[in-house]
Amino acid sequence: MTRVGISALSALLLLTSSHSAFAEWGLNMTEGVTRISHEVHDLHMIIFYICVAIAVAVFGVMLYSIIYHRKSRGAEAANFHESTTVEIIWTVTPLIILIAMAIPATNTLIDMYDNKDAEIDVQITGYQWKWRYTYLNEDVDFFSVLSTPQDQIDNIAEKNENYLLEVDKPLVLPINTKVRFLLTSKDVIHSWWVPELAVKKDTIPGFINESWAIIDEPGLYRGQCTELCGAGHGYMPIVVKAVSKEEYKIWVTQQAIEQAAAKEVKDMSFDELMAQGEKVYSTNCAACHKQDGSGMTPMFPALKGSAIALGDIDKHIEMVLDGKQGTAMSAFAEQLSVSDIAAVVTYERNAWGNDKGDSASPKYVKELKDNKK
Repeated sequence: MTRVGISALSALLLLTSSHSAFAEWGLNMTEGVTRISHEVHDLHMIIFYICVAIAVAVFGVMLYSIIYHRKSRGAEAANFHESTTVEIIWTVTPLIILIAMAIPATNTLIDMYDNKDAEIDVQITGYQWKWRYTYLNEDVDFFSVLSTPQDQIDNIAEKNENYLLEVDKPLVLPINTKVRFLLTSKDVIHSWWVPELAVKKDTIPGFINESWAIIDEPGLYRGQCTELCGAGHGYMPIVVKAVSKEEYKIWVTQQAIEQAAAKEVKDMSFDELMAQGEKVYSTNCAACHKQDGSGMTPMFPALKGSAIALGDIDKHIEMVLDGKQGTAMSAFAEQLSVSDIAAVVTYERNAWGNDKGDSASPKYVKELKDNKK
């Protein structure tokens, strides 16, 4: 063996013997932490072993025929025409195999669509590019947004273990409780998928898809949008936090209090508006318009030195509230509180050298918003 060959073989052995090499060698389907995920995994394994048995039988016969009926052994091809017995066998055998596959598959599908007797209903709405979770039985409604720092996305900082799989607010659910998911979309088709829950459903504008889960074990379960939904498709992860029923009740109470407080309209100083506006911008706007406001033309125009940021403040606020039809600019009237909208408008008008010098008060934003109703 040449030196190059030896070096290549040594590198391959070193690579495959390391722990990191095997970290991503999970070739099988995730077993999951719900009853449905276990059923799906079991069905997958049943079908897999049936396919293995078919492959062994077919290729075994082929290999036997190639070895023992080759020309060098003096084998001669048989000369026959039609065989009713053979035709019956190769028709009935596949039929039996298909029935054997169809029975467990049908049972699993029936269970997957059995949404009755759910204790909690959660509406999941896809947006470009975030998720909205509305607990229909509780006074809880919030958006879940990617929380990976922009510096990691821009390759300035080192990426962490959960790069692009972390959010500011996870979907919190109790274990051992049947939860029904009602899935829809506000703009384009998305797809909500958490492998450990075996839930994968498209969210389609104007339609409601349903699914359900009973989570067996507490923990954090991560997923992603699995339908190509635009430039920010890779930036809308899903995090489900499963907790005990007691923890869930405490969390619901805290959320109701916090959301009620967030709806209160309070006066804010210019510095407070700028500080809060920078956070709101980083979470909701930087993915499209960039952290420095330079944008990604032509789809996402720059805000730095832009006519909207340096123009009439009412039009600026209305743009944030209503979005812009025919573009990827979303309406944030439902997504952000009036304080957040006032803060981000103030920030955009005074950051990156815009230095407009004016500000939007939460009370004024509320007046404009109420006048639109």
